[in-house]
Amino acid sequence: MIDIKELRAGPDQFAQAARNKKIDVDIAELLRIDEQLLDVRRELQDIRTRQNRAGKEIAKLSGERKQQAVDEMSTLKARARELEDLADKLEPTHRELLLRVPQVPADDVPVGESEADNVEVRRVGEPRKFDFEPKDHVDLGKSLDIIDIERGVKLAGSRNFTLKGAGAMLHQAVLRLALDQMIFKGWTLLTVPVLVSEQAMVGTGHFPLGRDESYLVERDNMALVGTAEVPVTGFHGDEILSEQELPKKYVALSTCFRREAGAAGRDTYGLYRIHYFDKVEQVVIGPDDVERSLEFHREILRNSEDVLEALGLPYRVVNCCTGDIGIGQVQRFDIETYMPSRGDYGETHSASRYHDFQARRLNIRYRDADGELHYCHTLNNTVIASPRILIAVLELYQNADGSVTIPEALRPYMHGMEKLTPA
Repeated sequence: MIDIKELRAGPDQFAQAARNKKIDVDIAELLRIDEQLLDVRRELQDIRTRQNRAGKEIAKLSGERKQQAVDEMSTLKARARELEDLADKLEPTHRELLLRVPQVPADDVPVGESEADNVEVRRVGEPRKFDFEPKDHVDLGKSLDIIDIERGVKLAGSRNFTLKGAGAMLHQAVLRLALDQMIFKGWTLLTVPVLVSEQAMVGTGHFPLGRDESYLVERDNMALVGTAEVPVTGFHGDEILSEQELPKKYVALSTCFRREAGAAGRDTYGLYRIHYFDKVEQVVIGPDDVERSLEFHREILRNSEDVLEALGLPYRVVNCCTGDIGIGQVQRFDIETYMPSRGDYGETHSASRYHDFQARRLNIRYRDADGELHYCHTLNNTVIASPRILIAVLELYQNADGSVTIPEALRPYMHGMEKLTPA
């Protein structure tokens, strides 16, 4: 959520941000309602001040003057009820509109319509050139007897899958490698709920705009998370931290659930766009400091790149354009890993910087050395997500005989196994 004082002072920048991020919000209407609410609250405060003053004076009065004062109190009370009713009507609309106002993107975020307008920052590693006809991950998975999409679909419908034997081990191996790297770097490991309150989804900016992408448990007013970012960022909701505690650096492994409601017909083949997956997520809760947030953003990117480099996978980093970043993101960098079956790089990581957008919604604050309260800054990024990353691992490490060499970094997690061979 943005600071309403900043919106009042500079509405044009937020209107431009909404246009660039393709978010439908009527900022002029929000400001009109906001002005009404301010007037209502000012008048209510004035009435309460007069009521307090009159209440003290009535006891000292008598006769006609006392009756006049009592009548005035009744009039003030009736007017206060009218204003309270009006505020009750205005506040939900005011909040609904305010929740739709986007964070203004950083100056170096490219303006664009979609991911096609993202700007490449760097490439690391070279895509492999094959001297044989390579298979895609689905064919490899079938011949190795490690991926069974048909039975996943039988169990849960389209965009589902099952992993079997060494495939399930490989899935766990990449997750454990990522966790071990983060723990070694000193990040605090959390185990968090994946079924959370709707307020947790609102607080992190996933609701209301992303509601259609989520699986809802409406009877209980709960939702399944699409990322551990939600419970980890909300971990300190409604708390006041001390400046000395910051930054908080957390890492969590969770199953993630996404309806992919807007992805009909896109990437329906294989493991690229699916309804559930496992992800190691990193979250930073830091001080209200733009420069330090930039430093944290570089750090979380580096953490993810370290895992990809340990796996020996070629990748690129892109600066996402305004039309491809979310409502609360100041800036987002995606990491895309090369996947031979796509003949291109596919998104595997998203590193986001929010400034105080999420902290305002979640009410995460800290007290500085002078006793002043500030909202925190938050950031998050994927360390690894599987099974999507298995597309790159299987396809890039395949051999002409149909086997797949296991990356050295994963072998300790595979009981020393060095190669997957066809069944």
